[in-house]
Amino acid sequence: MHGSRESIASLVSGLLQINSVVDVAVFPPYVYLQQVIKALADTTVGVGAQNVSEQRQGAYTGEISADMLKDIGCHYVIVGHSERRTLYGESDQQVADKFIAAQSVGLVPILCVGETLAQREQDETLAVIARQLDAVTAVAGIEAVCKAVLAYEPVWAIGTGKTATADQAQEVHQAIRQRLGAVAERTRLIYGGSVKAANAAELFAQPDIDGALVGGASLDSAEFGEICKLA
Repeated sequence: MHGSRESIASLVSGLLQINSVVDVAVFPPYVYLQQVIKALADTTVGVGAQNVSEQRQGAYTGEISADMLKDIGCHYVIVGHSERRTLYGESDQQVADKFIAAQSVGLVPILCVGETLAQREQDETLAVIARQLDAVTAVAGIEAVCKAVLAYEPVWAIGTGKTATADQAQEVHQAIRQRLGAVAERTRLIYGGSVKAANAAELFAQPDIDGALVGGASLDSAEFGEICKLA
């Protein structure tokens, strides 16, 4: 929840200076989506929303449907971000329903999974992530999940300045790919959790880390640009 029309325009201007061959997408707050979509219309940079309702339409005041996002030109949407799960109480089932809603209209979900510090300390990381994944595969099927983008974001490393080591992140990414089976060989698994230019190269060097879900560093177009180049 950052930004103003002026700061968004400045960030987009910086994005246009990035010379990168990798796929890049940005996820501004709802109220700036059309501004960003219009500004990036003639570029290869994708645009997505940070959240979506699991409902198609109706008396759900304040909610934004997948159809609405698709209608204004979004291509992606984040579902199950750890802040939605921890701060707003989104359950595994609700996340699964949002995934279905997004994919049903042609949006590409960025499905986030991850554990808290307490869960990691109790050696529950892989069990927690398996539960979160299984909730979605149970309703959408593995094929559908593998067509999405999966983001591992350890809750304890988001906005804290802490980052999972490259080995820790790789271990979880490998476990996710193995759990989903052969169909996940080409699924994009990205890492989110205090990613910055200083640690991106080591993360991207891991065999099962295909990219990053960048948080605070994306508010600095120069820093974000360096991460894109390292990818």
